[in-house]
Amino acid sequence: MKPRDAPLSDDTASLLEAARSGQRRALARVMSLVERGGPPARELGAATFARSGAAHTVGITGAPGAGKSTLNSAVVGVARERGERLAVLAIDPSSPFSGGAILGDRVRMSDHTFDEGVYIRSMATRGHLGGLTLATPLAVRVLDALGWPWIVIETVGVGQIETEIVGAADTTVVVVNPGWGDSVQANKAGLMEIADIFVVNKADRPGTSETCRDIRQMLDLSAPGEWDPPILTSVGTTGEGAAELWDAIGAHRDHCISSGELESRRAARVDSELDEILRATIAARVAELTDAPIAARLRERLARRVLDPYAAAEILLDDLP
Repeated sequence: MKPRDAPLSDDTASLLEAARSGQRRALARVMSLVERGGPPARELGAATFARSGAAHTVGITGAPGAGKSTLNSAVVGVARERGERLAVLAIDPSSPFSGGAILGDRVRMSDHTFDEGVYIRSMATRGHLGGLTLATPLAVRVLDALGWPWIVIETVGVGQIETEIVGAADTTVVVVNPGWGDSVQANKAGLMEIADIFVVNKADRPGTSETCRDIRQMLDLSAPGEWDPPILTSVGTTGEGAAELWDAIGAHRDHCISSGELESRRAARVDSELDEILRATIAARVAELTDAPIAARLRERLARRVLDPYAAAEILLDDLP
């Protein structure tokens, strides 16, 4: 039996209803609550969990400079021509001064700013090395519950460490450039392992066919699966290849549904989110505990070497609330 929505405060309930009806200002306020975290975000998460699960999530990742934003904009254009509605989460680098998003990806997608069928939100990584803000899973769930059938997550572009995207997306697209193949084995193995679809962008440059060949050779060396990742080419600035990429995303979605993989991926995603929440909650409690008077006394004993760090940690953990 599907669980019922958790009870909401009147303010949050009215805000969600306004966002669900298409009011962009209300949706922006909801997403801001998600990013800030704390009790309001937890309330939103509890209220939207039962309503989520219908949207298909697409992750677009790759090294910096691969042209992800330009290609993403072209793909969104194709999807809109076919009558699809999309929400785009552009995970941007955090400003070192304000902690906010730099908004570069959103600027490059300005062609869709006034399209009511597209919602674009830049979210800051806030120093999170995996390329994804910790609020991303909740943001996806809220957008899903509000009726957005396609959610695209475009990561910040930090190289191999972006493999975290595989835990947040139903379909993962890895974007590379010509000439990338020679360094794949040494530097990009993580991206090789997570891709459901490869796109060699900027394919009007020399080396495109060689890069496609190198990727295919490395895929042939890996353990075969039910899904054979296609290798596509594109030129994001002209839109060339965007329609083929959108078709490949749809084909992968159909495969995941028919094979049962979609259900298993989403179950693993919720498990991973639970682990992350537990770690964050315990870390917050540990941070509080290390400021407690008992921690100061233990540090004095450590400094005098009458207590070893492991013993001190056990004492602190015994007092963990």
